[in-house]
Amino acid sequence: MTTIPFTKGHGTGNDFVLIADPDGELDLTPAQIAALCDRHFGIGADGVLRAVRSARIDAGAAALAEDPDAEWFMDYRNADGSIAEMCGNGIRVFTAFLLDEGLAEIPGGGTIAIGTRGGVRDVHRASVGFSVDLGRWTLDSAEPLVHVKDVPVARPGISISVPNPHVVIAVADDDELAAADLTYIPQLDPAPAEGANVELVLPGDPLVQDGVGRISMRVHERGSGETLSCGTGAAAAALATRHWAGAGAPNAWRVQVPGGTLGVRMFPVEEGEHVSLSGPADLVFSGTVEI
Repeated sequence: MTTIPFTKGHGTGNDFVLIADPDGELDLTPAQIAALCDRHFGIGADGVLRAVRSARIDAGAAALAEDPDAEWFMDYRNADGSIAEMCGNGIRVFTAFLLDEGLAEIPGGGTIAIGTRGGVRDVHRASVGFSVDLGRWTLDSAEPLVHVKDVPVARPGISISVPNPHVVIAVADDDELAAADLTYIPQLDPAPAEGANVELVLPGDPLVQDGVGRISMRVHERGSGETLSCGTGAAAAALATRHWAGAGAPNAWRVQVPGGTLGVRMFPVEEGEHVSLSGPADLVFSGTVEI
């Protein structure tokens, strides 16, 4: 048995077990990750975030090559132990954890560079929590048909990478959004080779208020099931809705998820268009666990 200190945290209800492993000494198996995330027999979480120095994990080499200031790497695992590229809610909670543990600091008005398998992401303090530049997004040509249990008709989805893969569909009304049974994995036809997160989106009425777009969303995350929130999913949902709305749609969005509210903003950079995510990051409690 090994005793491991941990912290439990969440971003709009998307919850994580956070572990500090600066020197990369822990080698948690998928079964151990799943046990930690089990809500009946473990701590309970949508995933595990391991804080390891980029220089001490193989995946960190690419992060340091991209940005030598990316001292810390967010080793993110889904609740079933599988590896994910990035997590928009997770990286905000991860940043709060680094600051709380005294492992890093953000100078006034500055940012912190965090290494992820989806690339280096810059995080800064926001009026509520933190804001993270999720980087350049891509719209894929694939439009899989999405079958969701208790949604009466299969819907064509729009495929967006942020950089982890998402498929977004629209629902007709509040009743349809509420009726969807996301305890079952949505079926995609054709199915992406690496799977995808699936977002169900309901546009606001009105869609735009005071220059800000408004949508509500539920999500099924690959490897975790339905979660109360998904940060990159909120970004994908806002991007998809802007795409559907056409010319004149805003670049600022408010996304209502079951766990709270997230902000999404699209902005131009030299290499194309980036999308950012903002929202709270809460550390709930700390303790130790034996594995």
